[in-house]
Amino acid sequence: MFIDETHSTSSLLRETYDDSLPHLFTIRTDFQTAGRGQAGNSWESEKGKNLLFSTLLRYPEVEAADQWRLSMLVAVAVREAITSIISPLAPRLSPITIKWPNDIYYNDQKLVGILIENTLSGRHIAYTIAGIGINVNQTQWLSNAPNPVSMKQITGEEYNVEDLLNAFLEAIQRWETASTEQLREEYIKHLYRRTGWHPYLEREVSVAPTNIQLATQPADGVFLAQWVDITPQGEWVLRLKSGEEKCYHFKQIRFVL
Repeated sequence: MFIDETHSTSSLLRETYDDSLPHLFTIRTDFQTAGRGQAGNSWESEKGKNLLFSTLLRYPEVEAADQWRLSMLVAVAVREAITSIISPLAPRLSPITIKWPNDIYYNDQKLVGILIENTLSGRHIAYTIAGIGINVNQTQWLSNAPNPVSMKQITGEEYNVEDLLNAFLEAIQRWETASTEQLREEYIKHLYRRTGWHPYLEREVSVAPTNIQLATQPADGVFLAQWVDITPQGEWVLRLKSGEEKCYHFKQIRFVL
């Protein structure tokens, strides 16, 4: 379903939702007046230049405790769709990576924003709305967004957004039958900052539901750390220079770029 302009494709899909809508029902638009990102962040997009859409996902067998699987699924499918489109130029490009939890990056620049919203029914996920914004053909940015980049800026080529949307829908159908472990392996293989020591900013003291020891690093401090693991719940595990390992939920830590 295509709409020339709307406030937000995810909000529109939620407002018009009913149980008859099929799995992978998608609303695409050329412009959002109130596009949303993670934790209420806004999303800048020049009209007609990018791929802005929300897709309805129906996986009623997935339990609420396993919702991280859906975040991995969408991120893996989006990354694969983009790489399939730009594959003729891939040998001379840097890798397209997944920045935890589910942004897509090129080097240190944001190429895709993804917002996953789950609606629960008891212990299971009744349905999921995946809101996705891919910077495709935009080359100028008017907001103070710190690090946007588009496919056109990466390759110098113009792209058809419908082709990219179809590539995503095909990719998600390929990956939706994969095991959680297969998704996890693919996700980790393409992880942003998977190796080396990098700066992070801690926003608040985390409370980890795992047996990983919490470090004594004070909140709101920049520190160097090395990625160690992602828990089954999608938490980010880092090793500090002291050797301690610390577990973070989303928004408790920020990558320093």
